[in-house]
Amino acid sequence: MPNIPAAAPTAICFDLDDTLIDDSAASSTGLRAVMERIGHPDFSAARTLWEVQTEISFGTYLRGKISLEQQRRERIRALAVQAGRSDLVDQQCDDLYRLYLDAHRSGWQVFPDTHRALNALASAGYRLAVVTNGVESLQHAKMQALELTPYFHAVVCADTVGAGKPDPRIFETAAQRLGVDPRACWHVGDQIQSDGVGARAAHMHPVVIDRRGGRGFEGVTMVSGLDELLHLVGLPTAAPSGVL
Repeated sequence: MPNIPAAAPTAICFDLDDTLIDDSAASSTGLRAVMERIGHPDFSAARTLWEVQTEISFGTYLRGKISLEQQRRERIRALAVQAGRSDLVDQQCDDLYRLYLDAHRSGWQVFPDTHRALNALASAGYRLAVVTNGVESLQHAKMQALELTPYFHAVVCADTVGAGKPDPRIFETAAQRLGVDPRACWHVGDQIQSDGVGARAAHMHPVVIDRRGGRGFEGVTMVSGLDELLHLVGLPTAAPSGVL
């Protein structure tokens, strides 16, 4: 059974990628474009490697150990080596990552329940924020393209705050920008560690969305979609959709 808090929040923070936006699908589109260019034949192997290398390299970037460009090159090089290409210079890696980003952009889409839930929450007076480890310029571009920007009072990104999830400082910054105590906030994301554990460390109540129906985690409210979030805060799940 989910751990449902007794008190409803006054503010709700959201992760962006794979919580409101189907980043996994967009990433697959970008990955296939790079695979075609370098002659990689196996999508399953490439996808697994890309996810592992992204976690390693992007995590190192968030800790300030390498630059944004370096972590991108590491991910491209790992994929190229898997395809039998170990000769890529930095410029080739940069060109391939631009190809990835262009294809990724073409695959941007929200989940079917995203606008409906955000519209209901905003109409009910909740203060809303995005808390993301993604690069600020890219995240703002996604939100504008997908008509998400009007819903949010704050967008808090790791590269400009200087701390990424699960570091509690990024959550505390979001609460400060919303003008509320962290204990009055819920945070909704798709990752147990970065979203769930991180939010708890900042004294927010964590809600983890698992659209595939995974198992629960102690101290974390698990939902399978954003309609369940509306139910938890006492709002109807059939609220009209559309941007405010």
